[in-house]
Formats: sequence, structure tokens, C-alpha cells
Amino acid sequence: MRMTSTDMQNNFGKYLKLAEAGEDIIVTRNGRDIAKLIAYAGTDEPVLREGAVKYTADNDIVTYEDFLELTEGSEQRHELIDGVVYNMASPSYNHQHAVNELHGTFYNWFKGKPCTPLTSPLDITLKKEETNICVVQPDLVVICDKDQINEKGNYMGTPDLVIEVLSPSTRSKDMIPKLDLYRQCGVKEYWIIDPMKAQVILFSLSDGEIADVNYFSQAHDSFAESKLYPGLQVSMQDLFA
Repeated sequence: MRMTSTDMQNNFGKYLKLAEAGEDIIVTRNGRDIAKLIAYAGTDEPVLREGAVKYTADNDIVTYEDFLELTEGSEQRHELIDGVVYNMASPSYNHQHAVNELHGTFYNWFKGKPCTPLTSPLDITLKKEETNICVVQPDLVVICDKDQINEKGNYMGTPDLVIEVLSPSTRSKDMIPKLDLYRQCGVKEYWIIDPMKAQVILFSLSDGEIADVNYFSQAHDSFAESKLYPGLQVSMQDLFA
């Protein structure tokens, strides 16, 4: 993304956080590119922070308003979880194959029904607390509250079902802070697809708690089946082909 030198000077702390998340920021002056702010790679700390981060009201936290401002001109995809910005790397073939199989199955099953499955990129805005608004882009969501789509076409509700397909860079984020986020914010069912282990973990969520956990593996199960929508089955063979 490109920022003027004046804007960079006035908001350096904000853009530093975005650079830390992996965004390359070009600084311009009088319409010319003059500098580039990028993350420093010569450190033991990972550029993409994938662990759960405690939400605190200090200067290291990126607010929802900051996030919208910072990412407005970005060509990359970002998520905001507990005040931390994550840059979303390009997915692998196995990741996209799984998403494609999931969406095909879900699309056919939900066709003609009130709910609609959609794939990323689609911003899902969830409020854990008044001062902790998160923005995520799950690999697949099932939306039933279509009245929560505003006049700009942005979805502002809570999906009934969310699916994340793991990759090496997102494994910790999907399994820890995102599970916590979906649990607290009213998602009813959360699927974690693990292509490396050919496994599906299905969390049934209720009243802010994990009500049940079911595991499906390609080695032992023909299908992974939703508990929220009985009869909705995904072929394990096709999912991990």
C-alpha cells in the first residue's frame, strides 16, 4: 500500500504495526515513491504472529477503527483478532482444493434453503467486547441472518457455521484465538480442516462454550457430517484427494 510522507509521519506507529503483519508500505512524496517500510526479517520473532494474544488497552493494540483506516488502501488481505493484525498469505493448492470441495458440497446442500454458504474473501465482523471488535475472513461461512447485510453490501451478522482450512502459517491462529473468538461470539459450529493429517475437527458451540467435539479422519471415516445440519456430509476421500 502507498502512504504519503506526511501521513506516515503523523501515524508511524499504526503503519509500523501493519508492516509487522507483513504489509509492504511505500512512502511517497510529491507523487513519487521515496521509501519502503517492511518487516525486519533478521529476528527470532515470526513476522506473522499466530499465537493467541491477550487483549489489553495499551499502545500495541490496533483498534477496529485503526484497522479499517490502515487496510482501506491495501491490496492484501488482513484479519484483526484481539487487537493484532494478521497478514493472510496466499493459500496452497491443497488448501484451495479443500475449500473448493467444501463449497461445492455446501452449495448443493443449501440450494433452495434459507441459508447460504460463502467463501473468502468476505469480512466477518465480530464483537467480543465493546472495545474488542475483530475482523476475520474464514475459508467458508454459512449465513442465515441475511437481514444483517447492510446497504453497502457488507455482512455484519454472525454466521451459524464457520470453516477454516489449516495451513502451516495459520494453524495456531485457527486453532486457538479463532476458536475462542467464534465460541464467544455466537457461532454454532466450527469446522477445522487439517490437510496434513487428513482430519476434520468439528466443534459444536453453545452459550459461549464448547458443547461437543467430533473428529473425522480419512483413514477411518467416509464422511464428515454436520451436527447442526444433519444430513450435510462431506466426502473425506474427495476432501483430501
